[in-house]
Amino acid sequence: MTMQADKPRLDPAGLRDLTRSGEGPRLLDVRTPGEFRTAHIPGSYNVPLDTLREHRAELLHHLDEDVILICRSGARAAQAEQALAEAGLPNLRVLDGGVVAWESAGGPLTRGPERWDLERQVRLVAGTLVLLTGVTGLFVPGLHLIGTAVGAGLTIAALTNTCAMGMLLSKLPYNRGPRTDLDTVVTALRDTP
Repeated sequence: MTMQADKPRLDPAGLRDLTRSGEGPRLLDVRTPGEFRTAHIPGSYNVPLDTLREHRAELLHHLDEDVILICRSGARAAQAEQALAEAGLPNLRVLDGGVVAWESAGGPLTRGPERWDLERQVRLVAGTLVLLTGVTGLFVPGLHLIGTAVGAGLTIAALTNTCAMGMLLSKLPYNRGPRTDLDTVVTALRDTP
């Protein structure tokens, strides 16, 4: 386990040690249902970040143990950590590097249908907008400013470690996957063996 900014982080080897016995901490994957279905750490529960933020008070009653928060790379899990900590849940840790680091370290994944992750979708949409408005801006004065606005949004996203475009894309049917509402999440958390 390593420390970053006074918040406990857990590396993939540490998580593997904790889960080896089968009685490790609760693993909450805060990615979209679509991302979760594509690949997730066995035994993890999908609690999308939006659902977690909106219903964190209700979720506290079902998370009275150690909790490891997981996402693709660690950024959304850190946001979930902050939301749950503000609601009063102790013993939170973030898997450093997320599912990407877990897979790179040889950790097992449960796989479903392949789909693009949210970060790749953001790059596609942002790049396409900049390209199209840049080229079209040669013929339509001022249109290139849309590309400038996208660039400004990406800069803000990097500085704040949030992404408005990613949040919008996460709401598309492609990323939603099966409906994940509070009742579904709570039922899964209660049905823990």
